[in-house]
Amino acid sequence: MDRSLRLPFLGWATGALFFFYAWVLRVSPSVMIDELMRDFNVSSTLLGNLSAFYFYGYAGMQIPVGLMLDRFGPRRLMTLAALVCATGCVLSAVSTSFWSVSAGRFLIGASAAFSLVGSMAVAGQWFPPHRFALLSGLATFMGMAGGVLGQAPVRLGVEAFGWRQVMLVLAVGGVLIAIAAWATVRDRQRRAGGQGHILRGLLQVARQPQTWLISVVGLGAGAPLLGFAALWGVPYLGVTHGLDKTTAAAVTSMMFVGWGLAAPVNGWLSDRLGSRKKLLIAGLLVSAMCISTIVYVPGLPVWVIAGLCLLGGIGGSVQTIGFAAAREHNPVHLSGTTIGFVNCLMTGSGALFQTLIGWLLDIVWDGQMVAGARFYDATAYRFALSAIVAGPVVGFLCALAIRETHCKQVG
Repeated sequence: MDRSLRLPFLGWATGALFFFYAWVLRVSPSVMIDELMRDFNVSSTLLGNLSAFYFYGYAGMQIPVGLMLDRFGPRRLMTLAALVCATGCVLSAVSTSFWSVSAGRFLIGASAAFSLVGSMAVAGQWFPPHRFALLSGLATFMGMAGGVLGQAPVRLGVEAFGWRQVMLVLAVGGVLIAIAAWATVRDRQRRAGGQGHILRGLLQVARQPQTWLISVVGLGAGAPLLGFAALWGVPYLGVTHGLDKTTAAAVTSMMFVGWGLAAPVNGWLSDRLGSRKKLLIAGLLVSAMCISTIVYVPGLPVWVIAGLCLLGGIGGSVQTIGFAAAREHNPVHLSGTTIGFVNCLMTGSGALFQTLIGWLLDIVWDGQMVAGARFYDATAYRFALSAIVAGPVVGFLCALAIRETHCKQVG
């Protein structure tokens, strides 16, 4: 590696590590469901909302994050964001009410919004365009590794020490990342201009129809990961297959493994083939087939479900290519704004599907309670998880309508 790029590489790696940390926090409620429902006396609708508060903050901040990164640079913003993330962990750990723990989740999500977009901003400022998709894929790999760590390993910590103690330990990670960000991230460029100039850039991105199509493609690709693997898959497998939470988390985490392993390969392959559209179409089709089989085909062996999760993660990981495609449809100087805008809608699938599934579960709940928490049977879960199946199907249809860039700047 060119010596002049060593520090920028460390800065990008710090952003990728921040994304790893963000994913640990993102999926951790999936292995704390019973404890959270008991401690805060909430239904599945409210629990879905509690988990989704992360996405309310994360998705809601994506556009401001993109604008701020273009205007002020990533160094100070990423450092402050990591400290706020640690604060959110502490608030969650000491909360005694539903609304205070929700506020903690919101802070975590809002500050974690600077992780992936921050790493992409560093990549966009310091590295050549033909490396962008690969670096984005590698950052996504780090996030998925965090998704794996945030399930079965975190569950073991919850069982040994309690969920509040685990959250306090995770707060330390945010402080360490803040120190690393200040030490390694450097600002190469900042956009000049006031608020009006910044808003004109946002409007320019929003007026590009391809931006919206690519965003919906990414939203659909993320639905199985964020709705199933990141929250409702663990209790679903517990009910339908009698798996304990640690084992169920290990099975659903295969979706993170597939996504993480395939994301860098997809970025490299997309650059190599000179095509964004073909891989997006193929990935959405695979994702739709896998999640449909998991939800609708009863009696599947656990190893088959694990394999389908792995394959579904590989298919859904084409979401990463969408960032490169959207960037190529918009001006280079608006790369941060573009990524933030697209990521807002992509990650909005978490808030949408986690809450929607909880609401659908409560609609068909028959009144059963187990150990102080609501119990939902297999029929209820299959009804509610039908919402996830619609995600990649809609994404596939939108992928057919995307205009190919051939990996070249066309905006």
